Amino acid sequence: MKIYLTAVIKAKEEHQKEVLEVLQNMVQETRKEEACELYNLHQGIEDKNQFIFYEIWTSEEGLAQHNQQPYINAFGAIIDEKLQEQPQIYTTHIL
Repeated sequence: MKIYLTAVIKAKEEHQKEVLEVLQNMVQETRKEEACELYNLHQGIEDKNQFIFYEIWTSEEGLAQHNQQPYINAFGAIIDEKLQEQPQIYTTHIL
């Protein structure tokens, strides 16, 4: 079953450019993954510190493998220092 994931990330203003660079690297690397069908990054219009990922994965297993990649771990390492709060992650499927 496909997994649809939306993640909301809020960078601290003083770290916004650095967070964006990390997120853009995640896009570049993740799109190479076999289980990745779609991996789009959006930036808020009114709040430039807000980023939203919209993702489609072929399976839960593929998403689990994605979450073990070094570029995802690199993102995890900056969460406490460079983000306003923990990312909000929503996983869904089509009814």
